[in-house]
Amino acid sequence: MKGLAWFLGIAAGFGLTVQVGMNAQLRKALQSANTAALVSFVVGTLALIMLVLALRTPVPDRGTLAAVPVWAWFGGVLGAFYVASSTIVAVELGATTLLGLALLGQLSTALVIDHFGWLGLPENPITLSRLAGVALLAVGVWLVAR
Repeated sequence: MKGLAWFLGIAAGFGLTVQVGMNAQLRKALQSANTAALVSFVVGTLALIMLVLALRTPVPDRGTLAAVPVWAWFGGVLGAFYVASSTIVAVELGATTLLGLALLGQLSTALVIDHFGWLGLPENPITLSRLAGVALLAVGVWLVAR
């Protein structure tokens, strides 16, 4: 199962990179980062509806839905922020810098989340080697952005 997770992680990265260009073109054509993000999410929502229907995913009952923490319902807001802002950043700085900055932000935040075990994730303390990894990534982002 870990092999599949590695594959899916890499495939998601490939898709995210291609999505940057697609959404930048949407922004250019529609002349609005927010409208481009909306179109992207509508198309994505339709794709997910088709996937759920094709896989016959059961609809959760009311009790299951009520058990979800309130904050967990708002992950899509962060996704919308990312898509809308990436259409601006990609055009200004390019795909490599955008994705490097995004990854740097993700890993920096993940260090803190893991350290404290927030959001229901297991605790994984910050270590010097983990900090060094993020610092090396920061240097890498600086190099590709030059």
